[in-house]
Amino acid sequence: MSDDTRHSSELHRSLPYVIPFVAFLILLAAEREFKFRPEIFYPIRCATVLAILFFFSRKVISFRVSNALGSIVMGVAVFAIWIAPDVLWPGYRSHWLFSNDILGRPETSLDPAAKASVFFLTFRFLGASVCVPIFEELFWRGFLPRWLTNHEFWKLPMGTFSRQSFWIVAVLFASEHGSYWEVGLLAGILYNWWMLRTRSLGDCILAHAVTNACLSAYVIRFAQWQYWL
Repeated sequence: MSDDTRHSSELHRSLPYVIPFVAFLILLAAEREFKFRPEIFYPIRCATVLAILFFFSRKVISFRVSNALGSIVMGVAVFAIWIAPDVLWPGYRSHWLFSNDILGRPETSLDPAAKASVFFLTFRFLGASVCVPIFEELFWRGFLPRWLTNHEFWKLPMGTFSRQSFWIVAVLFASEHGSYWEVGLLAGILYNWWMLRTRSLGDCILAHAVTNACLSAYVIRFAQWQYWL
């Protein structure tokens, strides 16, 4: 196989894993750049990514769960880790390690209208609990570890990590979470470990969905809006 043919095959096989994640980031950047109202644009963002997942990625997504109870417990554990520092040490996240010009600050961009909108809060809860876990796990656990191990990643089974790819994915996953990078790192390590243990994209999606659902419920119930940056 020529280099051009091999690269073309690699790109073709990578797109279903990568496009939904990239589309979400582009739409998020557009929302912030043009200051679109989140209560209007967030449902559009989620609907767009779900459509991309359905039309371009459904053949590579598996929702088969091998350990439902374990995945639920994992999801709740990551949620507990996520909020623990702020609950145990009020003011913890104001430290310069978590609040600076590079990482940003743990402050929500939501205006009072969004916080008071049942329509928006419902979509935000569903988006965080359903949409985000699918495209993030597809990219972070389904694609990137295997691609970093071997660019012909489709030849490797789910749950394949090299030592290097395990830590690269965990660190990059942490960097995605800005001021919450340290709990993001722990979450990335645990989700990676869970993929190693279950070899199941469905289990990782379920664990991530439980984490996000618990966090979203916590945000809404206790007005902890800083977790929704």
